Amino acid sequence: MALLIENIQKLVLAEENPRLLVKGHEMADLPCVDDAWLFITEDKIADFGKMKNLDKTALLSKTKEVTVLNAAGKMVFPSFVDSHTHLVYPASREIEYVDKIKGLSYEEIARRGGGILNTARRMQEISEDELFESALQRLDEITAYGTGAVEIKSGYGLTTESELKMLRVIRRLKETSPLTIRATFLGAHAVPLEYKGRQTAYVDKVINEMLPQIAEEKLADFVDVFCDKGFFTTEDTARILEAAQKYGLRGKIHANELDYSGGIQTGVKYNALSVDHLEYTGDEEIAVLKNSETMPTVLPGAAFFLGMVYAPARKMIDAGLPVAMASDFNPGSAPSGNMQFILSMASIAYRLLPEEAIYATTLNTAYAMGISDRLGSIARGKTANVFITKKIPTVEFMPYAFGSNKVETVILNGKIIKQEIC
Repeated sequence: MALLIENIQKLVLAEENPRLLVKGHEMADLPCVDDAWLFITEDKIADFGKMKNLDKTALLSKTKEVTVLNAAGKMVFPSFVDSHTHLVYPASREIEYVDKIKGLSYEEIARRGGGILNTARRMQEISEDELFESALQRLDEITAYGTGAVEIKSGYGLTTESELKMLRVIRRLKETSPLTIRATFLGAHAVPLEYKGRQTAYVDKVINEMLPQIAEEKLADFVDVFCDKGFFTTEDTARILEAAQKYGLRGKIHANELDYSGGIQTGVKYNALSVDHLEYTGDEEIAVLKNSETMPTVLPGAAFFLGMVYAPARKMIDAGLPVAMASDFNPGSAPSGNMQFILSMASIAYRLLPEEAIYATTLNTAYAMGISDRLGSIARGKTANVFITKKIPTVEFMPYAFGSNKVETVILNGKIIKQEIC
């Protein structure tokens, strides 16, 4: 089975020499092919080029079954990669949203037993099947907006049984969904009420009880810690990351969302794949990141929804750093997994050029999931996760028109998936 897309107005982020990430001023240089074609065989990108150089007869003669799509007036992009979500959850939290409107802060809601702890209570009551079905619907929704790969965290369990339940649901999603999915164990998402005043004891439980079972069942690809003001300390984080490394699990850190927490420095010290949120990032943090293999990942949806200060993404790029952007899809602080909106936020709120915003939501977020060797750009040999837009005039139109779905056709693993948002 093969797929030929022809008459493409513009083939976006088409790499002759694939890279694992792009940083600094290089993020403003987006390789594209005008009046292009793209050939997919099985689940891989086989070839691409300009229409004037396409030998269609020769190409079609090599493959028995070829589906031909005419993309005249349309563009083809690599699918979005969303490297930070919490989309396995039991229920929405719109009542807390009203509390935010009335002026309560994120920390105040958490102290009252709301926030993460609210979802954790409900997580213990819901069945695995119910969790799976609701999460599968959310995956279908983000797929329709152009996402082709997603990282999903646990962290709403906060008990061994519930954390395992979440991770088993994520494993079922991996087996069922056409999206590329990575699972992250986030047992250190919040301190359960019964451990208030005994935070070290809860960290002990994460390390000595939860991690061994998760590693034995091979339920997680990464381990995450919420290292921030009012949550877990740098010492807690270091202990958990050291324990995770013994099981071959690399770290990813919630860092500096609420204050200068030291989370970025701790993440770099333990070679975390990414540090995420980063609202409070100064010159010291930028300098530490410049000498690392850790991807700074900004979550615009959470900052927008909570009315927080925006991370200095423009300053990071100008300093020579790479930047990734992800949705943080979750019920409390970012109830949307629409990566087209994140693309728009990158330009509107963070002052990224459209080219930089595209890298931030594709190749660099793929790096933050450890999959940029296979996804995040259009290159020969990479997995064929792409989408065809509706008729749009320019690349810049993608972040500019933030209120509509510009995706017409989704192709994942070389197969066509068409979905409409009604």
